Formats: sequence, structure tokens, C-alpha cells
Amino acid sequence: MAVIPISIHKKAFLGKDFVDFQDAKISVMSHGFMYGTAVFEGIRAYWNPEKQKLYALHVREHLERLLKSCKILRLKPYYNVDQMTEKVVQLLKLNQPKCDAYIRPSWFKSCLRIGPCVIGSADEEDCFTITSIDLGDYLNTSKGISVQVSSWRRLSDNAIPARGKINGSYVNTALSKANAVLAGYDDSIFLTEEGHVAEGSAMNLFIIRDGKLITSGVTENILEGITRKFIIEIARAELGLETEVRAIDRSELYIADEAFFCGTGAQIVPIGSIDNYELSNTRPGNITIKLQKIYNDICRAKIDKYNHVLTEINY
Repeated sequence: MAVIPISIHKKAFLGKDFVDFQDAKISVMSHGFMYGTAVFEGIRAYWNPEKQKLYALHVREHLERLLKSCKILRLKPYYNVDQMTEKVVQLLKLNQPKCDAYIRPSWFKSCLRIGPCVIGSADEEDCFTITSIDLGDYLNTSKGISVQVSSWRRLSDNAIPARGKINGSYVNTALSKANAVLAGYDDSIFLTEEGHVAEGSAMNLFIIRDGKLITSGVTENILEGITRKFIIEIARAELGLETEVRAIDRSELYIADEAFFCGTGAQIVPIGSIDNYELSNTRPGNITIKLQKIYNDICRAKIDKYNHVLTEINY
């Protein structure tokens, strides 16, 4: 598995101030670090070389979901969506990336305390931070990757809800993906405890059968994906394709015509084989290729009618 090189930007936001990245530090005793009591979002921004401009995708939607994750974890944010949006834009203006970028806003419990619960404690304290980096493809989007159905199950909503981007829950993802990579695969797919298909290690999943998109419902312990929702919209509007949202059995993965992962970080990633079952199109299938092209053009402000999902960053 290739290691993704990271180019960290010079400025970050911590607490209530913009600081040099090397000064954006928290204590090793911070509750968010010790117990995973933190939530985050991943936002992508795309560089359009022809226009020499950066466009951030679905900024408000991500920050709205971040506040919902805060609510689940009983964090108490002191910024609203408008204020956080302003901070994200300001950070990108300070860092001035000239390539695709990835922005990670996060809220975390910052008190220094032993014990998993801090509700009502005198030292209860929450903190906001944003970092940004240069980032290209998270997974190979140009070919069909190989995927393993994981022996690890997706965490249940009654354990740690997947609809919240809760830092501690990504141990579940790490276990699943590590097993897949060590077995020679590129990534993994989770099943629920009931045996239905949930999603990828950290991405939503679509399969295509007989010209129809199919994806798991939000009650199958998946992240309520912003990209997932957007793909359903553009598939209908641009390709005339409807999406069936329902429970998916494991064996359906093996007989799918096409399959792909999607997410803000992953973008649209074609799947060529699952558990060594080759799909009908082991290279990106026709529908996946069309969706990729439309999605990539939208992200770089090449389709004007979708510019409302972008935030133009001027510097």
C-alpha cells in the first residue's frame, strides 16, 4: 500500500486564534486524545489551474454535520456554522494552496482529566481546531481497486453511532483496513451484525445492477454521507438514473455489474474485485466513469449550475 505524502500548511486554527502549525499543540493529557472524545469533518478544496482559483466543496453541509456530531457526543461548540465557515475560508486564504487541499475542522474535549466522562465537571472544556494540507487522491481513482469483506463488523448505532464522525470510532476502521491491506487488498467493506452490507472502511458504497444504483440505507450503521447524497442527486439529474436505497446482501456484491466507494476524502473510487470475485467491469465501468467525470467537473467549477455547492476562495 502506497503511503500518502502529506504537505502540511503553514497556518492552523486552535481555540480562538490562527497560529503557526508548529504551535498548534494540545496536551497529551487532553481528554480528546486520551479517550477519543472528539468529532471531526473532512472538507476538500479543488484547485482549478485554468481559473487559478480554489473551490471548497460542501463547506456548510460539512459544518452542519459537525455540529450534529457535537450534539451526539455532548460537546458544547462556541461557534455556529457561519462562524466556522468564516474560519475555514480565512485559513485557506492564509495558507494559499495552489493544488487540491484537505481541511479538517474538529471539536474535542480539552480538559486534562482521568475518567471517560466529564459531563457536569467543573473543568469541562471544549476546543475547536482546523488544519489543512495538500492532498491528491486518497485511493486510486483511475482503476478498479481490490476489496475484502471484513471479518470486523461495523459498530452498531447503539454502541458508537457511525452517523457521527467520532474520532474514537475510527479504531473500527483502522482494524478493518489493516487486515485488508495485510491480506493484499486495497481496502475493505464492513457488514453489520445482521450480515447486511454497511459501507467501506471510511467511505460509503454503491453497487450497480442492471443499470440501477443501489446503496445501503442510513439505518445500516453508515455515515450519512454528503457525497453519497450528492451522487444520488447528480445520477438522477445528469444520467437519468434512479438509486435504490435498501439493505444489501453480501452475495449481491459478487454479482454486481459495477461498484464504487464514495466520500469527500475518497471521491469516487471504482471497485474491480471483491473477495477475489471480479466484477463484470474490472476496469472502471461505464456508469462509474460518467459519474466520476461529472463529479470532478463540478468540484472544479466547470459546470456552472452546480456552483452553489462550492465556496470560492479568493487570494
